[in-house]
Amino acid sequence: MRTSNMLIPTLKENPADAEVISHQLLIRAGMVRKLAQGVYSYLPLGWRVMNKVSGIIREEMDRAGCQEVMLPIVQPSELWQESGRWDVYGKELMRFQDRHGKDFCLGPTHEEVITDIVRREVSSYKQLPMNLYQIQNKYRDERRPRFGLMRSREFLMKDGYSFDMDDEGLQRSYKEMHDAYSRIFTRCGLTFRPVEADSGAIGGSSTHEFMVIAETGEAQIVFCDTCDYAANTEQAKIRLEEPSGEAMLPVEKVHTPDQKTIAAVASYLSLPTEKTIKALLFRAIYADREELVCAFVRGDRTANAVKLQNALEALALEMDPGEELLEAHGINPGYVGPMGLSGVRVVIDEELTRMRNLCCGANEEDHHLLNVNHGRDYEGDVIADIREATQGDPCPRCPGQLQAARGIEVGQVFKLGTKYSESMGATYLDVNGKTKPMVMGCYGIGVGRTMAACIEQNNDDYGMIWPTAIAPFQVVVMPANHKKADQMAVAESLYKELLDGGCDVLLDDSAERTGVKFANADLIGYPVRVTAGKSLADGLVEIKVRKTGEVSEVALADVVRTVRTLLMDL
Repeated sequence: MRTSNMLIPTLKENPADAEVISHQLLIRAGMVRKLAQGVYSYLPLGWRVMNKVSGIIREEMDRAGCQEVMLPIVQPSELWQESGRWDVYGKELMRFQDRHGKDFCLGPTHEEVITDIVRREVSSYKQLPMNLYQIQNKYRDERRPRFGLMRSREFLMKDGYSFDMDDEGLQRSYKEMHDAYSRIFTRCGLTFRPVEADSGAIGGSSTHEFMVIAETGEAQIVFCDTCDYAANTEQAKIRLEEPSGEAMLPVEKVHTPDQKTIAAVASYLSLPTEKTIKALLFRAIYADREELVCAFVRGDRTANAVKLQNALEALALEMDPGEELLEAHGINPGYVGPMGLSGVRVVIDEELTRMRNLCCGANEEDHHLLNVNHGRDYEGDVIADIREATQGDPCPRCPGQLQAARGIEVGQVFKLGTKYSESMGATYLDVNGKTKPMVMGCYGIGVGRTMAACIEQNNDDYGMIWPTAIAPFQVVVMPANHKKADQMAVAESLYKELLDGGCDVLLDDSAERTGVKFANADLIGYPVRVTAGKSLADGLVEIKVRKTGEVSEVALADVVRTVRTLLMDL
């Protein structure tokens, strides 16, 4: 391929609306262009990277015995109503009606469609296990699309689904996919970590996310400094301390004028913040109702909204319940406490049940209570782990401590169990002729997210530094001066030799100045650059390795061998 035949509209400046480095560089390198908020067109170089990531996925899925299919994007509401997700999935589901008034959605995922196919076509244990996958566009009406390809409304995704006879079979399928995903992200040149995670709207008994470690990641993860425990903070557990041995003291009401925050109250009463109780107010939304929720955690802790939503089994949770709802329940923000609180749903973080003689709001203007104890003074409607895990917390599995990092989710594997097969009637006849529900797993990879995450991990001040396996081209060959006939002839010759040698190579035959060509090559991040320049008089060409910046001069006869060796080592 030649640059003269390609659309590569590079830019010198960062676009104003690009917040993260991958978004900036993808646009500057002419790989994507924004059509609407959260909707992008992939230009030739960007699509080559996407195809290379997809190719690695296909190779590893084939290696694991999976079969590729292509499923409809448009999905009838009836399937989603069967599974129970039509009302549960929320506003992210892009819904529409056809000319006949029938309800449809654009697929954000395909559990319902694949289950419908398998329940129609598979009936015997002899046909199981089965693992089907596709690589296809998905659609989610994100409330706040951002970070370019990280969180968009339309995106390319690999989604796969396994069907087994029992839980033992699911365990095997899950491990096969977990291992296959590890190979995929390793081949893509990523530094990643599988972490325990929340299953969200997909559902199921357990799940792992594959997190690419990057400071720009949206997700917060924790991992143990001693054992292999790692989890998204939405799922992370924390080892609880032993119950306090303090004797319970009598409750005392104290005057705290205008002291409405934990920090202010602790300072005013000369208390450590860990001896206080923090109140957090939410509006919980269910299929048939809404309710005001008050969650309580230790004063120096943060509540995790996903953990709280799961503990409540709510469809959604809004952090601002609204003044009208608070007034209707007589709630006085700044002085809310669990003792004597009524008319609202009270959730207590389990850590508080092990502590003694804490300070909390008195549910009365300008007053707090001292020496409040769970069990004696208050109970709560729900006791659950709703605390956010942070750096330095004790590991739940060993004596080690948790370390924190940010990550970009690029893949996730789920154990669905019989969630969909039971609700949708996907059954099989076992060896004894007995009808049983199939046991399912679900496995996804964001292809565009993988590309963007790779850029977040591999860049410098000059541009992208692609791993060889997914670079748009592995090698770029150019004459330093396109007007020099000898340089142009050698560049053409080397380009053909490298092609014949099995290299994925681009010839930069543009009329740009040498400095512009070099800048574009660094911006786009080709792993190896070969330049025919002034040293041709001595029978030499220049080879630069993008990752290290190393530049060397190589004899013409050794170029192909040298480049191939470099590509194998990168």
